[in-house]
Amino acid sequence: MDLSLTDEQQQLVEAFTTLYARMGGPEKVRAAEPLGFDRGLWRAMVETGVVEMAVGEDDGGWGAGELDLALVAEQHGRAIAPAPLIETQSAATILANTDSDLLGAALAGERLVTFAPRPARGGVAALVPAGAVADVALVLDDGRLLAVPVPADTRPVTNLASMPLADIVIGDDATVIADGTAALELYAAALDRWLRLSALALTGIAARAVEIGVDYAKQRHAFGTPIGTFQAVSHPLADSATAVDGARLLGYKAACAVVDEPDRAAELAAMAFVFAYETARDATGRSLHVHGGYGFGMEGDIQLYYRRARGWAMVYAEPAAVLDRVADARYGAPAQRT
Repeated sequence: MDLSLTDEQQQLVEAFTTLYARMGGPEKVRAAEPLGFDRGLWRAMVETGVVEMAVGEDDGGWGAGELDLALVAEQHGRAIAPAPLIETQSAATILANTDSDLLGAALAGERLVTFAPRPARGGVAALVPAGAVADVALVLDDGRLLAVPVPADTRPVTNLASMPLADIVIGDDATVIADGTAALELYAAALDRWLRLSALALTGIAARAVEIGVDYAKQRHAFGTPIGTFQAVSHPLADSATAVDGARLLGYKAACAVVDEPDRAAELAAMAFVFAYETARDATGRSLHVHGGYGFGMEGDIQLYYRRARGWAMVYAEPAAVLDRVADARYGAPAQRT
């Protein structure tokens, strides 16, 4: 598997790195709290083609590959960008495979369509990412995929990661866009994409957290020497730097598997997600502690990453529970194993 980037992919990374540097940054992230949504950034992302790239050319998109999407997701995580990327691209993969007329409006940025990774329970889709700012949520409910209009007065769920999460009640205005086996397959494909791209976003968070920790360890002195010269500081950061490389490679492998190893795509997506979460959890925790008491202060940038590393992953489930998807993909669902 060749993971070297093509010239086009390198240009893609540079384009989004520039976009997030111009429209984002820690101060913009703070300004978007507590809702966690910067409408100006979202418009710029749409104009750059974040939704179009997730859809094939036959459906009016760019037809970007999964690795291309992964590269963008990593930059999104590095910037902890306060705008919905992964959930809108996951929704796009559903819309492109149904007869819903929402796709055109989503591609044009006229309607923000998000994806609920958690199936609904009791007529409620809980903790829908971007649910507090979306126009429509795609929700799996009792074997049906529904397009659920989001009321304008929907209130966000308060969370430490400052994400625009919302619990969405499924009303009579919901539209069935797929049911039965087709609905389950479309949901599974969208969830796999959500896990893959979330893995790379978490990897981006981890990578930036290590950089922040290293920079501080070079600047902060104790006993007349930079604290980065102390093994108790440098070794944990080195461990995290190594883990970031592993998380990135596993995430890229999961993205490439969609074409190269389709039978392992679901398994690798879940594996990449769990490993990236653990990497981001450890990297942000270590970097925060390198900062000492300053790391816990709201004026410090590292706490922005520390909170999001945990919150972004928990949108779907406790990360350890995602390992069940690995087992199911490798050995079959529990009923099939007996």
